[in-house]
Amino acid sequence: MASSPKAVSYLRVSGKGQIDGDGFSRQREVIARYAKSHGIEVVGEYRDEGVSGTKDFDARDGLSELMVRLQSNGVRIVLVERADRLARDLMVSEVILAEFRKLGVKVIAAESGTDLTVSDDDPTRKLIRQVLGAVAEFEKSVIVSKLRAARVRKRRSEGKCEGRKAFGEKQGEAEILGYIRKLYRKPRGGKRLSYAAIADKLNAEGIATRTGTPWAPGTVYGILKRTAPG
Repeated sequence: MASSPKAVSYLRVSGKGQIDGDGFSRQREVIARYAKSHGIEVVGEYRDEGVSGTKDFDARDGLSELMVRLQSNGVRIVLVERADRLARDLMVSEVILAEFRKLGVKVIAAESGTDLTVSDDDPTRKLIRQVLGAVAEFEKSVIVSKLRAARVRKRRSEGKCEGRKAFGEKQGEAEILGYIRKLYRKPRGGKRLSYAAIADKLNAEGIATRTGTPWAPGTVYGILKRTAPG
């Protein structure tokens, strides 16, 4: 028999009166009723007391703890009483829901049974998701640019940068590189060997490439081009 799907609940109240009143108990009852009718087992509860629905993660200890738990176990359902318990501000709501989507987590409003993480065609929500996507892409581009600039600075200061080592830098390759250069060197009064001819000679002599595959003209060309004495 298949086990019941597991979920955690999230409760939030913004005012002291709600903390002392029926705010939490009402939310808990709605969530429990939905979970029972859908065969869901609630295995944890997270809540924020006296926190406005316009606040993001940094002001919500309960929501932050919930996200940490989701990243470390198999629970993939979060139950809230209503959408406004998650957030009252539309932008804040979409930012939070985007984080749940990244984790593959469903957020369900128990009162209506609505899956809040399903993307709808509401123009405003769609615009916000597009803006968030554009911001994420911009941030990614900025990081890539910073890393590239750091590599250039390191290369200028040290003459090289971490990454794939050029052929000849690994143990046992210097001798092979020297031999390839020797074969490519144009003899006095003679004709320089082609890349194909060099590859054929290396293969005939049983000299291995770095990957163990046969030498090819393009491999020889790439090595000579990347390792040309500067």
